[in-house]
Amino acid sequence: MTTPPVPATRVPEAVYRRRWAILGVLMLSLLIVVLDNSILNVAIKTISTPAPTGLGATQSELEWAINAYTLVFAGLLFTAGLLGDRLGRKKVLLGGLAVFGIGSALAAESGSATQLIAFRALMGLGAAFVMPATLAVLMNVFERDEQPKAIGIWAGGVGLAIAIGPITGGVLLDHFWWGSVFLINVPIVLLALGLMLWLVPDSRDPKPGRVDPVGVVLSVVGLVLLVYGIIKGGELADFTDVKVLSTIAAGVVVLAAFIVFEKRSDHPSLDVTYFKNKVFSAAMAAIALVFFALMGVTFFSVFYTQSVRGYSPLQTGLLMLPLAAAQLIFAPRARLVVDRFGNRATTTGGMVIIAAMLAAFATLDVDTPIWLLEVIFFLMGTGMAHIMTPTSVVIMQALPREKAGSASALSNTFRQVGGALGIAVLGSVLSTAYRNGIDGKLGLLPPALRDTAGESIEATLGVAAKLGPQGRALVTPANDAFLHAMHVTALWGAGVAVIGAVVVAVFLPGKPPARQEGEGAQELVTAAE
Repeated sequence: MTTPPVPATRVPEAVYRRRWAILGVLMLSLLIVVLDNSILNVAIKTISTPAPTGLGATQSELEWAINAYTLVFAGLLFTAGLLGDRLGRKKVLLGGLAVFGIGSALAAESGSATQLIAFRALMGLGAAFVMPATLAVLMNVFERDEQPKAIGIWAGGVGLAIAIGPITGGVLLDHFWWGSVFLINVPIVLLALGLMLWLVPDSRDPKPGRVDPVGVVLSVVGLVLLVYGIIKGGELADFTDVKVLSTIAAGVVVLAAFIVFEKRSDHPSLDVTYFKNKVFSAAMAAIALVFFALMGVTFFSVFYTQSVRGYSPLQTGLLMLPLAAAQLIFAPRARLVVDRFGNRATTTGGMVIIAAMLAAFATLDVDTPIWLLEVIFFLMGTGMAHIMTPTSVVIMQALPREKAGSASALSNTFRQVGGALGIAVLGSVLSTAYRNGIDGKLGLLPPALRDTAGESIEATLGVAAKLGPQGRALVTPANDAFLHAMHVTALWGAGVAVIGAVVVAVFLPGKPPARQEGEGAQELVTAAE
């Protein structure tokens, strides 16, 4: 009897033996990048309060503190993925972590909102080289049959970071100054650097091609113009303003030029031919749309729990625990649901759950039982887990292993751009709806205070506190105006999630026949080519 040949492995034996330890180090690196944003969400209210407690940041400055990080991150992901494939993923991981750590230390000592925005941009620069490299290394230390499980655990790490972030941020804000939420990154960075030097192997694309500086510049300029225009529209409460429209239009034109240039280039940073594969494109769209909806909701939910309901930063972090716990529980197991029901049913179901939970935010009031919010958060996390794992597997297995950096950069770019636009658009909707709701209640204030008090619920409550007993009459109208604004914003987010559900229901594949189950991933590669 002839023994069947053992399939040759592409991963060196020494690397293969320590693959799970390597995954742990990659998750630690991922942890600080995601943890930073989830910590910042809890600290938003504190940073918006006047000095010495905070920086007195306005609503627009708060959005830019988030978006400066996100825009630099998203704009440079193309380059980061290409440089990782070219120079070696371990090298760019180490460099990115070092820059992120330096940016965190500087952000902690910011003396103004402007400085915080600048140092957040520096952190985004470091994160741009960390995030895609973690997934690219993962694809190069696990064989194809174990990749879905590893990616599920990797996605579950996002849930862990979401859990640790708000709680850690709440504890720090209860005992230290607001800058401690950034300083906490430094020891984590040092630990990750040490473990990475010891455990993680280097890998690169043997035929990486040339760097595309024109494409990088066009992508960064286009994204900044587009999101700046949207934020400015919300700040002015007028999207028909000439400056707003011209900035948004300029961003769209530059991004269109970027796509045309990439299509004609012989060394593009974004290979647009990947998007000829409808499955690949639908997975990308799903990631962008779900983060568009979720990031906007996360932004206003912090004000709901702290400003309207009166919870502390630590309590707010604990309230978000079900969202993280659900991701941590279900993300590693989502591949089993995909095996049973297929990508289409799993991802569409996840998007429908997200849409329903966003719509449920429109039912929340000032005295809604808090356990209902906990149920909403848990179901949102469950939906998220059944979107991120299958779409990440589809995207990463659609491209050859050598292009893992590019595939990871693409998925993270769509995630970050979706999140940035979600904060900008839904933040603008929230700001506009709040201003329209509160304007009629500010007539008794001196004219100099009316504009300031109308910016956000925190601004209104801040003015009310300064006025003493006279200002108490503003508290109830402020809560009512914010709740109305939150309801409007939540329904917008739900509408976006419904669009995402339609996209994945139409374009993602269903469960393949039994004879094709082993061939599905290869078919994605063929379609992408």
